[in-house]
Amino acid sequence: MNNKNLKPGHDMEKADENKKYYIYKNPFFSVFISIKNKRSAVKTEGVLAPVLKKFVEREMDFFNDKKIVKQCGKHLIFSTWLPPIPSTAFNRLVKSRMAGLLGQNKPEQMTISITEDCPNKCLHCALPNKNNNSKLNLDEAKSAIDQAISIGVSNIIFDGGEPLVYENLEELINYVDKRKAIAGMFTSGVGLTYEKAKSLKEAGLYSITFSFDSAFEENHDKMRGRKGTYRNAVEGVGYAKNAGLLVNMYNVLGPHNIGEIYDLYSLAKELGADELSFYEIVPTGRWFEKTDFILSKEDHKKFKEFLREKEYEDGPRIFAGPEIIENFGCMAGKQWIHVTPEGDILPCSCIPIPYGNIKNGKNSMKSAWKKIENEKEYCNQKKCLMRDKEFREKKGLV
Repeated sequence: MNNKNLKPGHDMEKADENKKYYIYKNPFFSVFISIKNKRSAVKTEGVLAPVLKKFVEREMDFFNDKKIVKQCGKHLIFSTWLPPIPSTAFNRLVKSRMAGLLGQNKPEQMTISITEDCPNKCLHCALPNKNNNSKLNLDEAKSAIDQAISIGVSNIIFDGGEPLVYENLEELINYVDKRKAIAGMFTSGVGLTYEKAKSLKEAGLYSITFSFDSAFEENHDKMRGRKGTYRNAVEGVGYAKNAGLLVNMYNVLGPHNIGEIYDLYSLAKELGADELSFYEIVPTGRWFEKTDFILSKEDHKKFKEFLREKEYEDGPRIFAGPEIIENFGCMAGKQWIHVTPEGDILPCSCIPIPYGNIKNGKNSMKSAWKKIENEKEYCNQKKCLMRDKEFREKKGLV
């Protein structure tokens, strides 16, 4: 057969549009995603669909009519933050989310700061200035992974400090049971080479997230406290893409860089990033005292307009943290749990309140999560608690 007149990928794209990627499936009620023109459409089927659909409408809205990352054979990569659909790891995520709908929150994501060591001096780093070079040893980090998976976590994200300086990083990534959770990583890109990126991929790393504080070299390096970090990040994206990793670019959004959102999108598109994520800056760590340095109503308006303009443009998927929090509430203590380099267990990486320590036995994270669940502040918060004056005063975070 002569295929010269066929457009590359034409038949594959046509076939993919007929696929159903099941979010949830049983004989009586199923929810699935179909794809057309690289956008999602969530649909239901089954005899109980007319009755049960209304109970999951909000969750369905999260997936419906959105730009996706890509289709990979039988799997849909909806976001770099989520396991492939379908997969056993994604099924665990759905199970946790359904438990949340019934009032029993389960952690879906664990960030684990495996080391405090870092060559950068970021002005807004969430880690306080302890300067004691704390890090989790291999057994402690593996215990945290086991404990997290045992209580429902389906996304384990290694961060720091700078995780690339951790000697046994590949061993930790490989240790994550990929049937139950994906492994991700935050990095500044400092120290990443193609060979290292390939090694991380072979160890089982699912996605890698590069921090970009600015679309411009001088501004980025100033925020990172070290010259050359911008070039490290840009080169790192290329190495990761060439190694076959999913690449996410991450921006901490504040009044100082709200004017760069279009430039950041252009940069992400130019570098070939799969996703561009925005989170609003949080007054914590080295930024603890800057409680008034947050986005204004006008800033949020600008961001919403940006999202409307770019949602249907060809380019990277956008993960809009401020919009997620506005529509679904903050994840801290509901879907997110964090472990510090000292082993302390926190509701998220930004709230410096320990509820236990993973060094205190194999059930320490389970016990910590029960304590967090019992505090009503984490149940239905609609905004970041570290930006809430009343919460900070009540918890002595002043």
